[in-house]
Parts: sequence; C-alpha cells; structure tokens
Amino acid sequence: MKGIYLEFYKMRRKKIWVTIVALFGVECLWALWAFRDMNAKELSQGYMQCQYHFSVLNTILMPMIAAITASRICDLEHKGQTFKLLLTAMPAGALFDAKFICASLYMAAVGTAQTLFIIILGKTVGFTGTFSPGYLVYGLITTVTVTITILALQQVVSLLFSNQMIPLIVGITGSFAGLFSLFLPPGIQKGIIWSYYGVLTPVKMNWDSQTKIADLQYIPVDWSGFVLLLGLFAAIYLTGRWCFIRKER
Repeated sequence: MKGIYLEFYKMRRKKIWVTIVALFGVECLWALWAFRDMNAKELSQGYMQCQYHFSVLNTILMPMIAAITASRICDLEHKGQTFKLLLTAMPAGALFDAKFICASLYMAAVGTAQTLFIIILGKTVGFTGTFSPGYLVYGLITTVTVTITILALQQVVSLLFSNQMIPLIVGITGSFAGLFSLFLPPGIQKGIIWSYYGVLTPVKMNWDSQTKIADLQYIPVDWSGFVLLLGLFAAIYLTGRWCFIRKER
C-alpha cells in the first residue's frame, strides 16, 4: 500500500489524466457524431451498436492510453536514475506491482467512464431497445481485462528500456495490429492480445449482402477466449516481473 501511495504521490504533477481524458474524449465525440439522427431500427439496436462500435474504437485508442500511462509512470525513475535508490527501500517486485496497480486503476476508471457514457448516451438519444445491464457489465470487465493485459506488456517494455519511444512504438504498432486482426479468422485473432477487444465483444454483426442491411445481436460469452486472455496476462506479468527483478541497474 505504501508503494501504491508513493506512485500516486509521484504522479501528482505528471497530469496523466490530461492525456487519458483527451483520448477518451475522442471516443465520446465520435460516438456523439455517429449516433445522431438515428432511425427507429437503429434506435432499437442502439445499445448493441454502442458496444460493437466501442470495441472497434477501443482496439485503436485503448492500447495508446495504456502505452502512454505506463510510459509516464515509469519514466521518472529513468530520467532521475533513481531505481537503485528506490530499491534500497523496497524490493524490485514490490515496485513493479505498485506501478502496475497504480496504472490499472487508471484503466479501470476509463472503462467505467466508457460504460457510464454508453448508458447516458442511450438515455439522451432515446434508445428503444432492451437495456441489458449484464452485457454492459461483461463489456466493462472484458475491456478492462484486455487493457490491463496490454498495460502489463507496456509496463515491462517501459521499465526495461530507458528510451520511452520504444514502448510508444509498441503501443502504436499494437493498435494497428489489433485493428487489422479484426479481418482475420478468430483462431489467429486469439494469438494477438490487441485483438481481444473484438474477440470478446458481446455483439455480433450480421451483414446481408442482398439487402445491404446489417443486423446486430448479442452472442454467448466466449469463455475459452477469456480464459486464454487471463493466461496471456499471467504469462506476460510474471515473465516481465521476473525480467525486471533480474535486470542490472
């Protein structure tokens, strides 16, 4: 707990929220533009459309939020060369854990804000479809889980490399890889962590090439994909933690 408090104390002047809010604001502005002037059919599927489109937006923007947050939380020690000093007061593993928990709380806040925005948007625009709290909660859980998995990778890269352009390049590359993977078979998607926003989305689009009409529907939870994601998270986190502990400073 002292380590977590210390991380927030060090972040008090970094203004991480400015970047996070700016990127989240881009998602919100896009949603406000995309869901204007909806017809009766679109309003009846409004909540599903929100979750479907936000899964695509998250594939693009959430890896960037994770990369920037991890970089900002880890660059202080690189700039001040204070790793050795810090490690005289706390173990390297505890420092790694504290930084990850601190950054994860930011990611959880963004995911929660996104879910609340969907609810508020639905009430404001006037979605007429069935409101399904369970699917919204599932969407929140999967969004946060995917993001903190990516965050774990970004934190490892940010801690192991003093040049913070490297983790930012990883974040940008991951965003494009995740977006491109949405057009690939599900088996390939599950091997790319940035694609899990689409893999675990609770909404599926059915496109009728004859009528040119797209229908949305809720689909069963992909538990195998979720378990695989948890396995990827454990592998990334434990391996990265071990590398950080063993790293010479």
